[in-house]
Amino acid sequence: MQSKKLFEKCYSFTRADEVKKAGIYPYFNPIDDSEGPEVHMNGKKVVMAGSNNYLGLTSHPKVKEAAIAAINKYGTSCSGSRYLTGTIDLHNELEAKLAKFVGKEAALLFSTGYQAGQGVIAPLMGRHDYIISDRDNHASIQTSNMLAKGTFGTEILRYHHNDMEDLEKRLIQVKDKDGAKFIVTDGVFSTFGDIPDLPKIVELAKKYGAQTLVDDAHAFGVIGKGGRGTASEFGLDNDVDLIICTFSKTLASLGGFVAGEERVINYLKHHSPALIFSASPTPASVAAALAALDILIEQPELVKQLNDNADYVRQGLINMGYNVYTSRTAIVSIIIDNDNKGFELWKGLYDAGVFVNVFVPPAAPPGIAMMRNSFMASHRKEHLDVILDKYHEIGKRLEII
Repeated sequence: MQSKKLFEKCYSFTRADEVKKAGIYPYFNPIDDSEGPEVHMNGKKVVMAGSNNYLGLTSHPKVKEAAIAAINKYGTSCSGSRYLTGTIDLHNELEAKLAKFVGKEAALLFSTGYQAGQGVIAPLMGRHDYIISDRDNHASIQTSNMLAKGTFGTEILRYHHNDMEDLEKRLIQVKDKDGAKFIVTDGVFSTFGDIPDLPKIVELAKKYGAQTLVDDAHAFGVIGKGGRGTASEFGLDNDVDLIICTFSKTLASLGGFVAGEERVINYLKHHSPALIFSASPTPASVAAALAALDILIEQPELVKQLNDNADYVRQGLINMGYNVYTSRTAIVSIIIDNDNKGFELWKGLYDAGVFVNVFVPPAAPPGIAMMRNSFMASHRKEHLDVILDKYHEIGKRLEII
């Protein structure tokens, strides 16, 4: 029989099977209806505390109506890349609105948020350039960095998470090199919900002649003036060179974008394989994102409601005695001392009618599990109280608190 060496790792991976057999497998649960503060999973009604639908707009009538109208007008797909036959007027309209909203000269859409990172970082880098990246940046950033390294030989320097002394050490390492220096950071880190020290990052970028990119996937619609993201949060709108973001969270859709100087965006239009060789965002996706952006602009109070909801649960969990990671965004993370206990807590909450996400290594640091809770502006107090009540009940039963 022919050896299948390539697949040996697949055959030997049994951890997921073991967790399934124990009845505590928390992944790939289908949602039976539209997503909101309450959903049905496997026929069971649960309060949703694990979605990134931060403003609760995926079920907003205006968003759904916009998507339906776009399908009726343009069909279900553009059937081509933006570079050739895949551009419609909605793409241009959304790019202009996004650029204006985040205070940049221009923006460019991608078909997913993941592609936005791949479509920006690698095309800008060269053989003798340097990416200086936070160790806890999202996987999409990490793989984009590796794409630049594999394609062009770009050197990757990773600094300790949100450690500005270590960032400066990395910059000093390359300060006398001729290549470009590119500092890349999440705007809100997706695992723990913390915010980078962007003022210091900008200061160091200026000191050492580096450019900056902020991935605002979990910051857009969450922090900053009217939800404009991390640069806005610190009054650094004109000091961050590039912002990338996804549509799949605040903008209630699927897609992504980059915003920056017009000449940089123009270059990416003509040099980004992720744009040129990928079908463009669908009409429905773009129309939904446009409608969601309009709602965000018209109702900035949604941002405050979102953060009030997260703060309410965060403080409640701290008061119970949970080990809650310090943050001030829509993500509220609880550190659990091992993954089995994390799976048991997840199962207890799910059985009690609350859905949260449990992260284990490599999504969480080695040796721990993490309950990643995320909140929506559309959560009502009664939803939040159910979440807290069940955390108290199950946490006591499992002797976590």
